[in-house]
Amino acid sequence: MSSYLYSDHYDLVTPDGAITSYNILDDVSSVAEVLITNISPAFIGLDLDNEHLHFNLKSTLAQLGINSVDTSIILDKKARSAVVSVKLIALNDIGKKMLSLLSIGASIGRLFAADDRRRVRDPDYLLRMFGRSDRKGRPLLSLGGMDGSEEMSLEKVDGYTVAYLSLKPGRLVYSDDVHGLLPCLEKALHTPLSVRSFLQLQQQREDGLSRTVSSGEALLVKTEPLHIRTVFGRVVNSLLAPGYKHTTASILQPDTKASGDVYELYGESSHEITDIPIEFYTLEPHREHVFFSDRDQLQTFIEDPEVIFKAFDTAPKPDNLLASVFVVKGKQLLDLTEDDWITSEGAHFEFPGIAQSHRQALMIDKYVETLPSSHFLRAICNGLITSQGILLSRHFPSPLMKRMLLSPEVQRCLKGLYFRYPSRSHGEYFSHEDRAFLIDLANFAIPVYWVDERSGKILQYLKKDNKDSGMFVPIEEESKFLRSTVFGIYGSNLLSGTFEEELRTLLKGVLDMRADVNHPLLAEGTPLALVTGGGPGAMEIGNHVAKDLDILSCANIVDFRVDENTVVNEQHQNPYVDAKMTYRIDKVVERQAEFNLDLPIFLMGGIGTDFEFTLEAVNRKVGSNDASPILLFGTPEYWEKKITSRFQCNLDSGTIAGSEWTSNCFYCIQTAEQGLEIYRQFFEGTLPIGKDGPTYNDGFVIVEQ
Repeated sequence: MSSYLYSDHYDLVTPDGAITSYNILDDVSSVAEVLITNISPAFIGLDLDNEHLHFNLKSTLAQLGINSVDTSIILDKKARSAVVSVKLIALNDIGKKMLSLLSIGASIGRLFAADDRRRVRDPDYLLRMFGRSDRKGRPLLSLGGMDGSEEMSLEKVDGYTVAYLSLKPGRLVYSDDVHGLLPCLEKALHTPLSVRSFLQLQQQREDGLSRTVSSGEALLVKTEPLHIRTVFGRVVNSLLAPGYKHTTASILQPDTKASGDVYELYGESSHEITDIPIEFYTLEPHREHVFFSDRDQLQTFIEDPEVIFKAFDTAPKPDNLLASVFVVKGKQLLDLTEDDWITSEGAHFEFPGIAQSHRQALMIDKYVETLPSSHFLRAICNGLITSQGILLSRHFPSPLMKRMLLSPEVQRCLKGLYFRYPSRSHGEYFSHEDRAFLIDLANFAIPVYWVDERSGKILQYLKKDNKDSGMFVPIEEESKFLRSTVFGIYGSNLLSGTFEEELRTLLKGVLDMRADVNHPLLAEGTPLALVTGGGPGAMEIGNHVAKDLDILSCANIVDFRVDENTVVNEQHQNPYVDAKMTYRIDKVVERQAEFNLDLPIFLMGGIGTDFEFTLEAVNRKVGSNDASPILLFGTPEYWEKKITSRFQCNLDSGTIAGSEWTSNCFYCIQTAEQGLEIYRQFFEGTLPIGKDGPTYNDGFVIVEQ
């Protein structure tokens, strides 16, 4: 389990340390030994040389006129602790008094890891944060108002970005009764209480006083209120005006909100200081508040199937192990290792059901906690992950995670959900609940991608606006799918028939017809898609022809794998499918309802084809599909045996009264030319079809040669 998901501290700082021994040397100096415990294993300083570690004094002490010098730092990586020896120096009379009050147990500061690899080099990294806010509406970076301030200038100095913060006129001075507050402040240092606000009650800005400094005093100056949410800031002593130094309370943390506006200086100079130079250090990538739109490299990589497949190959084995990782930048995606993934065997629960609703809810929560992706999603909800990114999950997430995945925090942060296998138990086949979950994710604008081993492509789940189901489509075919008019092939998985060339001629003719007609379903530039059941026989012919003609080749594929209860012929998936949705065998009826065809075409078929024929007739009867021509390839004799007796029985018994017109939607053809003529009449509005059209006693129209 990655420790950063639970860390209360950023990886460049430790928790505060408390005094374990304290010796006063004289009235202006003392020596303290500070113990820091519970250091996060993510703390970068554990692996840096001590020269990069600095003790950052609490700003409360610095504002009272105390500075520190760390004389030694001893890190115990195994115990995750540190012992720091510091010399405390009083800069003024208030500081002298506070030194005499300090005692063992007082928390006085923490370690900061000044890792050069994390120093901000490009000013654009910070400039893009101006005017942006976190999910609570707080500015990510500003000096003053939401959009930043003219009082901050960004420059590049020696290869690194430095911000110069303009100082307000005058200086801060203390009221005469501040000495009475010092014992209370010292006691507060033994508690988690923040005392800076109490200290501000004793401070007032005198605009008429000069911002100069002399020996024996501390100079407190003020800027506009500073907001930092995306970086650490650090005062650069070497860039201060000559004669000025800043105390070791020099770190601005990334939880600075409208504070960070007081700076403590000492030294000696008669020239007024005008600004404070600040350098910056980046946070862990997942906590940078970086927007997905700013991750150009990541956006490029996720369009490359080779990169995505290689990323999934780094997940720990075996393949039935649940595994997830959250990625926020391109280099992270390229450099993924097995250790970056959170894994789980996954617990198995027997849920009691709605009859025991409270117990059911508790068990669902317990189950969700065992899922690797839930750790990342919870970290997003809790604010530990603030950068936008993508979630890689070996298996499509359980629908039980719906509440978490559709939360406002996750919706804002998650810019893509990638998975390799639809199901751990059923392989390529989605459950009914999975498909409902996919629709929810699409409605909440969370992109979902199938990293499909069978095709070697990345497929995105897409749903047309006027449809209640969708398909996984190659990412390069997104526009074609969404704008397409959909043809469909129904027929036997056992017989391929002799229709291939006729079907090819028919579909090519439709492609050519686009230049001559102007209909909502067909006009110049209208892309075509063709859907089958994805199996062999007639379905394979349809997908093969579509692929040859650059028509988007789609399939609704059912799990027909043989088991002891199977009563259908085993069907393999044909190799000509580009876009697809998959179904488990118990939902074959729902699968048929989700073909969503504009223009169906029937070839010879068995029981499944009979059901599909009836379903298309019902769709037109009830108005879920507009009346459009359905082509029946084959001899009139064949279709008479299939259709006529049933239609006439219904007609004679009066059970289809008012719906007899549905017979004018079916057209028996033997050649592509006949089919094209029917289509042309339909697209030109001259085909007698629909409620106002004629009734045909055979149950279909026989198109003459």
